[in-house]
Amino acid sequence: MSLAPVRPAKSRREDRRDALVRAAFNQIAERGFEGLRTREVAAEVGVNIATLHYYFPTKEALIRGVIAHAMQRFRTTLAPHGASGDPLRRHLRAVRTLLRDEPQVGAVMGELALRSARDPSLAQVMRETYDAWHRTLRGLLKRAARDEQLAPELNSDDVAALIMATLTSMTLPTVASAQRVDQAFRQLERVLRPAVLP
Repeated sequence: MSLAPVRPAKSRREDRRDALVRAAFNQIAERGFEGLRTREVAAEVGVNIATLHYYFPTKEALIRGVIAHAMQRFRTTLAPHGASGDPLRRHLRAVRTLLRDEPQVGAVMGELALRSARDPSLAQVMRETYDAWHRTLRGLLKRAARDEQLAPELNSDDVAALIMATLTSMTLPTVASAQRVDQAFRQLERVLRPAVLP
């Protein structure tokens, strides 16, 4: 009989850090970047501002935590759902579900993307995040082409950029209507149709 490995319980420090990140994430989702107030984040978690600064010495550090949290939600769309199938299409369908079921993730990423145009340190964090996502998408596209699930003439670098631009635009409040999201995903599925075999 095999027992599942026991995962160590989170420490109180990790729990508190996570709670601070979630509180900041929720504030940005509800009020935008300009509505983020560190004193209110601390109060929501039941700590004082000095304790918040112990975990996050600067507002930028807290924002990095929020970005990491949002990107973790996106990374769940890359989780394997079985040994066979098409990981690229699974990823796109999972992103579609995530944006529909957790609109606050898209709202936060949209806010951070807009703010990064005026904030060089945030722009650097977002650039690193998008570079990692681009590499992941490029890998999924190359695998799909190798498995003949994608037309081989599509350039994986260019198509990864197209997917990112499409999905990123869906986080902007003026674009993110349910109808437009559905239209964009349908078009992506057409572009990424399986290779036609002779």
